[in-house]
Amino acid sequence: MVEKVLQIRSDIAEMFDSLTAMEAKIEEEKRDMSEQEQETYNSTMAKIKTMREKEQRLIELHGLEDELRDLSKPADFTDPNQPKADEAEWRNLGEFLGAVYKAEATGNVDRRLTESRQMGLNEGVPSEGGFLVQTDHSNQLLKRAYETGALASRVNKFSVGANSNGMTINAVDEDSRVAGSRWGGVQAYWLHEGGAKTPSQPSFRQMELKLKKLIGLCYATDELLQDTTALESIIGQAFSEEFAFMLDDAIFQGNGVGQPLGILGHPATVGVAPEAGQVANTVIFENIVNMWSRMWARSRGNAIWAINQDIEPQLYTMSLAVGTGGVPVYMPAGGASASPYATLMGRPVVPIEQASSLGNIGDISLLDLSQYLLIDKAGMQSASSIHVRFVNDETTFRFVYRVDGQPAWNAALTPANGNNTLSPFVQLNDRL
Repeated sequence: MVEKVLQIRSDIAEMFDSLTAMEAKIEEEKRDMSEQEQETYNSTMAKIKTMREKEQRLIELHGLEDELRDLSKPADFTDPNQPKADEAEWRNLGEFLGAVYKAEATGNVDRRLTESRQMGLNEGVPSEGGFLVQTDHSNQLLKRAYETGALASRVNKFSVGANSNGMTINAVDEDSRVAGSRWGGVQAYWLHEGGAKTPSQPSFRQMELKLKKLIGLCYATDELLQDTTALESIIGQAFSEEFAFMLDDAIFQGNGVGQPLGILGHPATVGVAPEAGQVANTVIFENIVNMWSRMWARSRGNAIWAINQDIEPQLYTMSLAVGTGGVPVYMPAGGASASPYATLMGRPVVPIEQASSLGNIGDISLLDLSQYLLIDKAGMQSASSIHVRFVNDETTFRFVYRVDGQPAWNAALTPANGNNTLSPFVQLNDRL
């Protein structure tokens, strides 16, 4: 009979899950509840009320109070490898997720889980979908993602306030340094005595950043959940690395549709043409010099070379022609026996997985990532539920990170003097 009561509670939880999903959809679409949705809500709540009354009758008729009370006792922490009952903090994410599994699968609830419960229809209540994964644990994953990301760790990041879904940034509308164009129209004059003064003023544009959702979903088996050490290692490492990869990928080549807008192919990115007659799928020293010359001077001190590892043989065999011979330009003075340089033109060379294959635009890039703007919604939202994969003996953990980004520049810059545009983002065009 206890099993029947637990099944009733599980059915009620599924109903609450459906109502929660419906409410989330309505909120996302920023509209009122439709007539059909209102009917669904009323009928579902009526069913829940009826099932709760049945649950109470079964408990009273069969005297199940003691058995159910035993199931809900706080977790036993007599195991010396487990935290003591009076400890307020979780030692790691694996321990927390293991406690979630035990609470929802057996009813044996660690008191620390109940301290962060929320009221109403939400995933913070066990009977309504699962315990929320605590903010400090989910933000540990996010912190690791930024530390792991080669590009995300270098961008200019801002946090969005609690009541906002994005950010509008005012920027100078400047794409030329020619007289009369600096700061979008400011101009100063040398004026003789009595000469007429001509006014000028800066011009501005607005950058609109709207939060996009990056989602991770994990199914953890009952067996894995019983090993908190393995769980912490697997989920912590796997999701931090995956979020890091996806963030870097969006920064590098995102299309801006449901994700941040990337650098590859952006109007502000300068593409450097290969040399006349250059062999396909090669990188030569002239390419490096030409890319360096197109980097905005103020960005050179922050720039990195982002490369595909297939480029490395090209760098190590690169030479500068001198007469009928040449000298290496990337190898150190001691040759292959000494430590190879990790810099090119004095800037770090950083291999990234997102870089294009050899010969394609994006295989080698010179980037000042401080000129890329990223916004996020103050951390990662996380939740868990046993109901999604209940019949598979698996618990579901969901991670949602809301983020958006784009280059701060809207176009390459025409210099005051010179023939070539400049940018903090420079890439070598196709050599196919």
